[in-house]
Amino acid sequence: MVRRLMLLVACVLALSACRLDVTVDVAIEPDGTGTVTMTAVADAELVEQVPDLVDDLRLDDAIANGWSVDGPTATDDGGLELVLTHDVSSAEELANVLNSIGPPLTRMAAARTTDPDTEQTTNAINGVMQLTDGYAGFADADLIDTVGGLPFEEQIAASGLAPSDAMSFTYRVSLPGELVSAEEGTEVDGVIEWQAPLDGSSTNLYVQTVQIPASGGTAWAGPLATISLVLLVVWVVMATGFIVFVALARRKKARRREERLRRLDRDRVT
Repeated sequence: MVRRLMLLVACVLALSACRLDVTVDVAIEPDGTGTVTMTAVADAELVEQVPDLVDDLRLDDAIANGWSVDGPTATDDGGLELVLTHDVSSAEELANVLNSIGPPLTRMAAARTTDPDTEQTTNAINGVMQLTDGYAGFADADLIDTVGGLPFEEQIAASGLAPSDAMSFTYRVSLPGELVSAEEGTEVDGVIEWQAPLDGSSTNLYVQTVQIPASGGTAWAGPLATISLVLLVVWVVMATGFIVFVALARRKKARRREERLRRLDRDRVT
């Protein structure tokens, strides 16, 4: 559904020199649930060129597949904005939703694992952003078979406009925890962002974060307490030993003093 929508609009863009900006936002909460939001903004020229654009949109399939639809709504400059949102409850569902969007998002995967020893949770999303076949990358096999080829293929070729000339595609990810890696991504206000080249080249979308549990900040307390206890025991043993040593030394000294006194007494008697 989303792929065919992108193809329809992209073809119109190529034929009319209008512009479409698409943004996909992934926002995951600390418990692993979250949302995928796809926002498409068509400029005023596109709306003028295709006055029936709103009426031609068929979003029943999107709704049936779990997407919430907001719009299309008019923008301040006369364009249109369409927002589709899909809730996700697991890493597997997140990967499925991202793959359903289609190119330029390809081979998307997601994982969320928790180490039972440290209780640290690792979040990771991987994939490739690439549009290998130009506008044809937005079409699926069923559509091409039905139409007998890429819609408006000759007209698109004659226009000379590549996808990068007519549209932009931004992919953004917000994961909980501390950032470990974000290959080829740029951090913008705590969110990792990638811009699709749309020229056939590829961009790696790997991003990883680690969530440290609330008690993780005091994980050192256990070992430190053990070390402190050992040191305390050692100190008590040493202190006890020192006290015993001092006591014995004093007793020995007192005995020597008493022995000297006895000798003096014997000497006086004799």
